Amino acid sequence: MTESAKSSALMLHGLSVEGVNQCVHCGLCLPSCPTFSELGTEMDSPRGRIFLIKSLAEGRIGLTDSAVEHLSLCLDCRACETVCPAGVPYGRLIEAAKAEIERVRPGGAVRRAFRWVNFGLLLRHPRLLALAAAGLRLYQASGLQALARRSGVVRALPGTLPAWEALLPPLPSRAHRAPLVPFTPAVGERRGRVAMLTGCVQAVVFGAHNRATARVLSLNGWDVVAPGEQRCCGALNAHGGDHAGALDMARQTIDVFERAGVDAVVVNTSGCGAHMKGYGALLADDPAYAERARRFAASVRDLSEFLAVTPLRGPLAEVPLTATYHDPCHVVHGQKIRTAPRTLLAQIPGVRLVPLPESDWCCGSAGIYNLTQPEMATQLLRRKVAHVMSTGADVVVTANPGCILQIQQGLRDAGSPMRVLHLVELLDRAYVR
Repeated sequence: MTESAKSSALMLHGLSVEGVNQCVHCGLCLPSCPTFSELGTEMDSPRGRIFLIKSLAEGRIGLTDSAVEHLSLCLDCRACETVCPAGVPYGRLIEAAKAEIERVRPGGAVRRAFRWVNFGLLLRHPRLLALAAAGLRLYQASGLQALARRSGVVRALPGTLPAWEALLPPLPSRAHRAPLVPFTPAVGERRGRVAMLTGCVQAVVFGAHNRATARVLSLNGWDVVAPGEQRCCGALNAHGGDHAGALDMARQTIDVFERAGVDAVVVNTSGCGAHMKGYGALLADDPAYAERARRFAASVRDLSEFLAVTPLRGPLAEVPLTATYHDPCHVVHGQKIRTAPRTLLAQIPGVRLVPLPESDWCCGSAGIYNLTQPEMATQLLRRKVAHVMSTGADVVVTANPGCILQIQQGLRDAGSPMRVLHLVELLDRAYVR
């Protein structure tokens, strides 16, 4: 974009929001928006937020408390994109708006410190994240967490901290938090070589999912590379308004995976996959990375879409379960993948898949949304859990760590014994080893 074009374009935080002009105000997005469905207010709909973003970019309004509240309540689930006839790039618009909020109204010292610790330190430095995970594991395994909850200390914490503590994931043992081995060779006839994103939170909380992913890919004929120098992909930073951090992490991710020399980059976390597929747009104005980002984004594949291209290799053992499938927002809306996970589940002997009402409706996790907007997140979770329990399934299958933690918490609160599994856990169970 030329300098003259930039000066006339609609911008927020230096990011183009020209996409607001694609909106034809038809309202087809309204029934698909979770927050509009719950609140019924125009400014809590995609159409209303687009109007706010355009007004901010044109300087007709400022970032008032009301504007910040309506924009911050957006889940960035992108359900509106799925139904939009005009192709409005809503995800990019709301990320630009949230980056502008952080620039203009970063909050008090406590909030700024919280963001710096998480976005500036833990997500950027895997060793620090691993150290924090070890501390959390000690807090849980020592009985301190149980004591704090029984004694009421947790309930006495200020603000949203009690809700945050309730969502702390159970940390596995040190052995299960160990990094994925750098190379897993293909079993049987070799099909090619792929790299795997091991993730940040995913690596320390759901390392078992990473190991299962490597095994399933290997058993299907793929050499699997897990570069040890990889870092966070930047998805949480982008969703949280840390645009500069998201850019740095995207560049670092591209550098690392380009060196791997692979046919594809396979991702087992939906938010990361959707974000990485958007690197081309994210780095479009960076002359050193624009073309590299487009090539990299084209190589990224969600695990389900990658495996569903061909039938799974056998033999597959029977897994006698009734399952229902929850579509993570950034798989179904962000990556437009709907049939691939169900195609894979249908190939597992013994699995009976039953439909989930509103399967593509957000569960309220949405990155860190359940931490920053716990009330709305809880409303959406209760709606999701009610539908899940109505299916009578043994397990809920999904493909995103945030969804797993959120739905499992909701089921516990409802007294349900139903479990939540990652898709790759069922696939891994089906292989006879």
